[in-house]
Amino acid sequence: MECQATTLKEMDSVFVSDFEVDFGSSENASLAYSSLAVDKELQPDKVKREMTVSDSKILVHFEATEARFLRASFSSMLDLMILATQFIEQFGGNNLV
Repeated sequence: MECQATTLKEMDSVFVSDFEVDFGSSENASLAYSSLAVDKELQPDKVKREMTVSDSKILVHFEATEARFLRASFSSMLDLMILATQFIEQFGGNNLV
C-alpha cells in the first residue's frame, strides 16, 4: 500500500485536505472502497468527505469548517483504511503492495 497526503489548506474559512492510497490493483481498490463507502460522516454539516476510485487508487477529499473536525475525520479515515488494507492482506485481494 502506498499513501500520499497533501498539506492542510485553509480556503475561505474552510479547511481542505486530500490523500490517495495505491492498493496495487483495481480489484483491491474496489474492495477497500466498498467497505469504506458505507461509513458516513457523523457531522455532515461540518465535514464533507468525497471518495473516488481511479484504477488502483482511492482518492479522498475532505472539507471542514474547523481544523479539529478535519483532523478527526482524516484520522478516522486513516484508521479505517488501515483496517481495510489488513483485511485484504489477510483474506484475499491480489497484488497488494
